[in-house]
Amino acid sequence: MLEDIAGYLQIESWPLVPQMPFWGALALVAGALLGEGVRRAFGVPRIVGYSAVGLVIGLGGWGGGVLHGPARLVVDLALALLLFELGSRVRLRWLQANPALLATSALEAFASLAAIYLALRAFGQPVNVALACATLGACASGAVIARVAGELKSAGQVTERMIVLTALNTLLAVLAHKLVIGWLHLDVGGDWVRAVSQPLWAFGGSVLLAALLSRLVAWVARRLDLRDENAALLLLGMIVLALTIAQLLNLSTLLVPLLAGVLLRNSTERPWVWPRHFGTAGGVLVLMLFVVVGSVVTLDALLVGGGLAVVLLLARGIAKTASVFAFARWSGIGLRQAAGLSLALTPLSGTVLVLLTDLQLTHPGFAPAVVPIVLSAIAFMELLGPLAVQAGLRLAGEHRPEPSWRAPQAEVAA
Repeated sequence: MLEDIAGYLQIESWPLVPQMPFWGALALVAGALLGEGVRRAFGVPRIVGYSAVGLVIGLGGWGGGVLHGPARLVVDLALALLLFELGSRVRLRWLQANPALLATSALEAFASLAAIYLALRAFGQPVNVALACATLGACASGAVIARVAGELKSAGQVTERMIVLTALNTLLAVLAHKLVIGWLHLDVGGDWVRAVSQPLWAFGGSVLLAALLSRLVAWVARRLDLRDENAALLLLGMIVLALTIAQLLNLSTLLVPLLAGVLLRNSTERPWVWPRHFGTAGGVLVLMLFVVVGSVVTLDALLVGGGLAVVLLLARGIAKTASVFAFARWSGIGLRQAAGLSLALTPLSGTVLVLLTDLQLTHPGFAPAVVPIVLSAIAFMELLGPLAVQAGLRLAGEHRPEPSWRAPQAEVAA
């Protein structure tokens, strides 16, 4: 009967076998519903729901287990928008006026690297594995921080320091990661030319491409109204083009948008206005970003690397907290604000996954020793990271809760 109906409707096969677009759309709908559900029911950031859907996909065995193809494109584009926005909020003059903030950033990055390395070595991990995990684990998640801060409409000293420290942390982490990849070229393959040239090319080329992108965006911003939809599409197209060029030239898809945002913010006195039409497109991309990141985590990776991931996260958290408190008074914040800032620097997510994927591409024989530990750390922080940022901003008194979902109904009734 059903086969006859299918033939009448010219359906080629029965039973129906849904393809990837169907599952992608279903994950998008589920993520949006769960994200809104957890926000209304528990008052937590929406990305907790997005990540939960991704983790269910990954741990249930339906995920890819690796970041490639369309999933990599989604992650790169979503991170580019978030890092570009993050960079556009960094004021370099503030670092000049407050050197303690720069000192905090340097100490936080290097202390995290050292703490993770020493902790993993203490638990019997080889030098190269501990070193790779340290460079990956030290990186903060600009995506989580930018999204949660935007959703909570937070503002104040802790919010601004969180943004600046995350941007600087990402810059240092990517540079350290490139140096480690160069070291692996030398240690594993004995190729010293590649070991030296690849990090220099990746960093220098990314700076040049970022400078070009910032100049083009500034040119557009001076001549077009960024509130206009066509101008927003033009900017989005330029960011996508810059990412494509970065991939073709083997540059960093993380550094290019981040540095472009920083250069744009500090090369002109005019305030940067974020295009409003990026809100909708960016929201969809962010939802897909956290679903994809969660879906890459596998149960096998969690079973193999879960224990060491806990060690990594504990060492990382202690190092970041100690670094923030060490310069808190000098940089002009109190102990309560320092505690909030320490919590806000906790997230670990998409940025680390991109760096891990690059390691898998350049050293496929070495990467399997690192993947379970880092993926497990990502899995734990997918849900805990956004909650830590929210708790930190609340502790610092910079959390601005949104009106209750019932409020609009009351207003209409009135």
